[in-house]
Amino acid sequence: MDKSELTKAMRWKIAEKLAEDRLDLINEILPMVTVKNTFYTKYTKRVIDFVVAFLALIVTFPINLILGILTYLDVGSPIFFKQNRLGKDGKLFEIIKFRNMKNLVDEKGELLPPSMRVTKLGKFVRKTSLDELLNFWSVLKGDMSLIGPRPLLPEHLNRYCSRHKQRLSVRPGLECPPRVLNGKVWTWQEQFENDVWYVQNVSFKTDCKMIINLVRFALDRKSTSARASVTRGIFMGYDLQGIAITLDQVPQEYIDEVVSESLKQ
Repeated sequence: MDKSELTKAMRWKIAEKLAEDRLDLINEILPMVTVKNTFYTKYTKRVIDFVVAFLALIVTFPINLILGILTYLDVGSPIFFKQNRLGKDGKLFEIIKFRNMKNLVDEKGELLPPSMRVTKLGKFVRKTSLDELLNFWSVLKGDMSLIGPRPLLPEHLNRYCSRHKQRLSVRPGLECPPRVLNGKVWTWQEQFENDVWYVQNVSFKTDCKMIINLVRFALDRKSTSARASVTRGIFMGYDLQGIAITLDQVPQEYIDEVVSESLKQ
């Protein structure tokens, strides 16, 4: 069976087998992360988040109103996309965004890849980061921060090695921008390593630099085009050197084993 034909249940099973076989070994060879714990991370950062998010929601209200109307004309009702994400310490919270994909499914009834479902309007709002504006509500509530690792799906939790799981030791953020712009789609490994670097170096000075990088990231044409392309692939686990891999990089033996088990059921 081709990897593109795997069902979601099969992909989850493959990720479980990878974790079972490799995580103990990987946790032994990868260095641990020292989480920075200061007055700023405990108190000051949250005050700044609240004030900025409150003001941002007021300023961006007209934009969100227009986006809501355009979204309804583009994909219909409901206009909001709601999804559980992993927050600080692995706790779940719900993000809310304007929908920018259609619910197109394949012959098995499963959703097509994001790149095949995103609309023209969706590509525009992704490229301009307008799809992130409603996340200020999550920042206001305390589920997110302005700067921090991007919140990912709950299914990732048991796939993380101990090192990368430390990205959950801080509140997730609107963005944890790259320190160096390269104008390409990040690999999962690059994103996770950037996240744990942030966890080890978070401070007021670091956040100020990150906000500057965030503006540069949003205005950089190559970076925004790469973000809008939605072609990175699914994070499945790690290779034997501890590098995060996608479904395309999973050894065929795992695919064959899961397919064989599914045929027996």
